[in-house]
Amino acid sequence: MSQPDNKLEGVEDLERKKKKEEKAREKELKKLKAAEKAELAKLKAQQGADAPKKSAKQNIRRDTGEDYPGDYVDPETPFGEKKRLSCQMAKQYNPSAVEKSWYAWWEKSGFFVADASSPKPPFVIVLPPPNVTGALHIGHALTSAIQDTIIRWKRMSGYNALWVPGMDHAGIATQKPHGLWSTLWLVEPEDAHSILRWKILDAILQVVVEKKLMRERRLTRHDIGREKFVSEVWKWKDEYGGTILRQQRRLGASLDWSRECFTMDERRSRAVTEAFVWLFKEGLIYRDLRLVNWDCILRTAISDIEVDYVDIKERKLLKVPGYEDPEGLGEIVVATTRVETMLGDTAIAIHPDDKRYSHLHGKFAIHPFNGRRLPIICDAILVDPSFGTGAVKITPAHDPNDFEVGRRHNLEFINIFTDDGKINSNGGSEFVGMPRFKARQAITVALQEKGLYRSSKNNEMRLGLCSRTNDVVEPLIKPQWYVKCSGMAKQALDVAMDAENRKLEIIPKQYTADWKRWLENIRDWCISRQLWWGHQIPAWYVTLEDDELKELGAYNDNWIVAKDESEARVEASKKYAGRKFDLCRDPDVLDTWFSAGLFPLSILGWPDDTEDLKTFYPTSVLETGHDILFFWVARMVMMGIKLGGDVPFRKVYLHPMIRDAHGRKMSKSLGNVIDPLEVINGISLEGLHKRLEEGNLDPNELTVAKAGQVKDFPNGIAECGADALRFALVSYTAQSDRINLDIQRVVGYRQWCNKLWNAVRFAMSKLGDNFVPPVEVHPKTMPFSCKWILSVLNKAILKTMSSLESYEFSDAATAVYSWWQYQFCDVFIEAIKPYFAVEDPTFSSERKSSQEVLWLCLETGLQLLHPFMPFVTEELWQRLPSAKDECWTNERVELEMDLVESTVKSLRSLRSEGLTKHKNERLPAYAYCQSEEVADIIKSHELEIVTLAALSSLEVEHGCYFSSEYLIFFSCCSSARCAFENVNENLKVYLKVQGELNAEAEREKIKNKMEEIQKQQEKLKKTINASGYEQKVPVHIQEENATKLAKLIQEFEFFQKERSRLEAVDGCN
Repeated sequence: MSQPDNKLEGVEDLERKKKKEEKAREKELKKLKAAEKAELAKLKAQQGADAPKKSAKQNIRRDTGEDYPGDYVDPETPFGEKKRLSCQMAKQYNPSAVEKSWYAWWEKSGFFVADASSPKPPFVIVLPPPNVTGALHIGHALTSAIQDTIIRWKRMSGYNALWVPGMDHAGIATQKPHGLWSTLWLVEPEDAHSILRWKILDAILQVVVEKKLMRERRLTRHDIGREKFVSEVWKWKDEYGGTILRQQRRLGASLDWSRECFTMDERRSRAVTEAFVWLFKEGLIYRDLRLVNWDCILRTAISDIEVDYVDIKERKLLKVPGYEDPEGLGEIVVATTRVETMLGDTAIAIHPDDKRYSHLHGKFAIHPFNGRRLPIICDAILVDPSFGTGAVKITPAHDPNDFEVGRRHNLEFINIFTDDGKINSNGGSEFVGMPRFKARQAITVALQEKGLYRSSKNNEMRLGLCSRTNDVVEPLIKPQWYVKCSGMAKQALDVAMDAENRKLEIIPKQYTADWKRWLENIRDWCISRQLWWGHQIPAWYVTLEDDELKELGAYNDNWIVAKDESEARVEASKKYAGRKFDLCRDPDVLDTWFSAGLFPLSILGWPDDTEDLKTFYPTSVLETGHDILFFWVARMVMMGIKLGGDVPFRKVYLHPMIRDAHGRKMSKSLGNVIDPLEVINGISLEGLHKRLEEGNLDPNELTVAKAGQVKDFPNGIAECGADALRFALVSYTAQSDRINLDIQRVVGYRQWCNKLWNAVRFAMSKLGDNFVPPVEVHPKTMPFSCKWILSVLNKAILKTMSSLESYEFSDAATAVYSWWQYQFCDVFIEAIKPYFAVEDPTFSSERKSSQEVLWLCLETGLQLLHPFMPFVTEELWQRLPSAKDECWTNERVELEMDLVESTVKSLRSLRSEGLTKHKNERLPAYAYCQSEEVADIIKSHELEIVTLAALSSLEVEHGCYFSSEYLIFFSCCSSARCAFENVNENLKVYLKVQGELNAEAEREKIKNKMEEIQKQQEKLKKTINASGYEQKVPVHIQEENATKLAKLIQEFEFFQKERSRLEAVDGCN
């Protein structure tokens, strides 16, 4: 294996020297503090009668080696300084104590700051935009945990790792010592460089602030005007931005805060303007009057991918924002047409071949409410004569299909809705001002009164809802700005699908098909939004003095796109030379995803040719949820190729979407939204309820949400710490496309942190105060258990690294966890305890080797775990010096340890199954081996087996399984009885116990084993004796089957002999 810490001798010596000097200073400081405490105790002794007793007791405890509680408490650390550790390791892991102070020191020390001039290979990540409105939830913690794992691993592996925090204008504001992750593998602090991006969709933010205004002041944004509303948004940004940043720091996200940026700062705003102007000049941005998806709550257009469609099978009432009672909405989901849109009808379409209406070709119908003449047109594309009545009302301004019909037949486009979804003056005085769904009721009644209403029938349909507000999307005709996507989409498709020249890899591969399907069917992207918060579109409308129509946008050719107003005025003067004009900037803002699509470029300084852009573009990997594959990922790829000349990243890793333990989406109304800080710090049930009460839920939703919290968190959430939360989230990533998060699993990893803490605490106690780390180790001269632990550690390193390289994060976490838990803690620490039990000179060599290997395991194991659990590993590692690489893999040692572990497991099983009286008593055991080789292995590792299986002794014999002496030995040597276990075909173990063995139970066990073996024999014999077996089955399979059958026969004979042995034992008693 190629270890990641390829260390330069000079640098390493310097770092080790610095660390020793620092430890010496700390030791001297502790001595001074101890002297000060002693002096203070003397003063108190002179001041009162009781004080001397207390001080004397403390001194007595110290003199006699007893614990002094103060020795286990970390001294207070000034903010930003390296954490001051207690004299003694605390007896139990405490996440709040362990995770305190480290991050401030990391940040102040510049460990996360990188240098674009570094010769190391760059590695760059862009964090996806969390779709939130305040504090981050547990789903965003998943993103941070995965990305920080990647960036710390790459930083430790010698890369110039880049992870920069940026704030999106949609609502987030923010406003050389060594650490484990840098020094372990000697990555210089100035080369640690990272990218984070926090993003809230501007429309969502606008809704949040509007709700706040309404709740607190009973005002809408229109009541206070654009300028004051934008000011309110900035206030919200300042208030909640800090919460998000604290959460990131509390999670341990190793971001380069020195490179923090904001999408509406001067450089990022200039990038947005440059991109818009450039794309417009290239003919890729244009303005057109088209049907758009309109949200009447937000009063803005939304993109196609921001519409969620629900399938309605039958009559159903839906709750729509702005309507208190849903009972007027039934028709919206069952009617073949929307009744209220008839106010904007401008034609009736029939099929040209429908004989029922042939007499109406070229005729007109009269509108029942406004008397408008409606031409009856023939359209074979739209009309299906077999569906409904075969006659279709046409509303070109309010239906996508009707819009195309209107274009084909040059019909009038009449908009009947205001921006907030009410009937405008085009709808007639009888209905003007009515909300659209109230108008639906009124029009239905009016038709009934006129005798024109026939009936209503259920009709299966798809209903579009805004993914942000849950409002029913209304198709409206509006002039908007669009990006022409077909050409850019083809480029984005080719870079992912071209097998010979693939520049973009999507992981997991299953999402490549989604990528292909979406890009092949892409529509032009509507990028203008009728909002007040965001990047105002750099386009100015020219109103000429002699224009007949003076409204903004009345003439589509009168738009000037420029970087600023002065440039626009120059361009207008050239275009309309000698004519008087006025300029007015488009009040609309750009879709927030437009600036998001530029993010990999703009954070690196584009459009300027900066050193950052040269060094770090394209980035290395984009890690995000699959839900924004098209919202964000595809648009970054399209814009990156077009503006940056290359894909913005080489790989895309799509993590699962996080849900609650029951598989439900996280929702405030269900009460299952989890704040990462609540998991890290812990929170009572009352605290969870309080958070809900401070939110925007209505009383009914609040009741439901509280009930959900009582069910899921009856005792609140226990304090877990950031490390446990991170490790749990990363471990969950193996769960297909969704994660069902159970907080109890996080609690389990918090408990595992305690086991890790105590294992390291034990190991440290065996190193002693004067331990000097080895310059190099020699596994060949070490005890067996030491060779084995180094061998399996090397394999754990290889597995972890290979899993991280292939983005199999759950496998990587499992590899690290398994080594610490099952090999280091459960086996190695236990196996070496005899070397430290007494000062036996015969064990001096083994003791020294065990100390060195203990230290190597701690040093390397903590490095391996650090990207997943940065806080606890930093704290533990800071108590250690530095290590060298060594090739520790030893296949033979691992094979032998496998046999030892199997033997121990069998002996432990015998004890736990039936020997209740002797459960904690050391008992003698026997091992009977089929071969001399197996016997030699068991004999050579007698100490490990005796220690791990808690035996008093172990006798090893071989080669006499079925002799008469074999039976006589057990039946007549004494009145003792033995329980037995079959380890494998070559090894059987027996546990000797005085008088407690249940012979009947043993005979039953033997009977069951023999029946099982007999079934396997019969099945295998049937296969071997099948017709054509020798001709059809490959020779190597035949040989394997023959070997299996021979082993089964041997096993059967063994259990026959065991049955005879038990009968002989009973005869002797």
